Amino acid sequence: MNDLLLWVAVPYVCLAVFVTGHAWRYRHDQFGWTTHTSQLLEHRWLRWGSPLFHLGAFLVIAGHVAGLAVPASWTGSAGISEHAYHTTAVGAGSVAGLAMVTGLGMLCARRLLTRRIRLGTDRSDKVLFPLLSATVLLGICATAAHNVFGSGYDYRATVSVWFRGLFVLRPQPEAIAGAPLLFQLHALTACLLFAAWPFTRLVHVWSVPVGYLVRPYLVYRRRAAPAPGRTALTRRPVRPLPPSNADASP
Repeated sequence: MNDLLLWVAVPYVCLAVFVTGHAWRYRHDQFGWTTHTSQLLEHRWLRWGSPLFHLGAFLVIAGHVAGLAVPASWTGSAGISEHAYHTTAVGAGSVAGLAMVTGLGMLCARRLLTRRIRLGTDRSDKVLFPLLSATVLLGICATAAHNVFGSGYDYRATVSVWFRGLFVLRPQPEAIAGAPLLFQLHALTACLLFAAWPFTRLVHVWSVPVGYLVRPYLVYRRRAAPAPGRTALTRRPVRPLPPSNADASP
């Protein structure tokens, strides 16, 4: 029963919330479908933290798609041996994970240490950042403990089988029930992250800026003070009107 609850019921509930939550958010909160950027409040940490996090996230997601969605038999048919696959996955995944953690750490520190940003943090961010950090750190710890410094663990024979079974409606909870604890915790936090996704700033992932590369630049200028000896507006001297007959003294 515990295996069915953790590895069948929880994932399907999270996937259902993921789908219906996006539909509800798009229908009722289109004006909130944004990243809620705080670039105008602080940009020095954001300049480095945001590119590192997004580049690392893209590489990590690509690695997860290759490792979870693509069966080992497919890579074998393509001529990629298990040793070559795991060596490449561990090496590239370590670099991508390090970039993602560094960027995420800078973004979290920026939000905690900058008072204006901290005061503007809403409730969804207070859920998103700890949950995202836990998911990323557990994934890195699992890889480091078992595949970098450990004897090696073939997650494609267990975790990947469970993951693919969910989407073909043939769940196999026994495939992940015997996986190491770090991999199990990483999978559970990832499910919770998918459930929280529609209600956070992560919805901006689906808003692809197609015209971003060809749109004109937005130029911001500061309001300059008038030069010394000159006024902002040149006024003509006002001459007094001559007195009318009604105002003339008798």
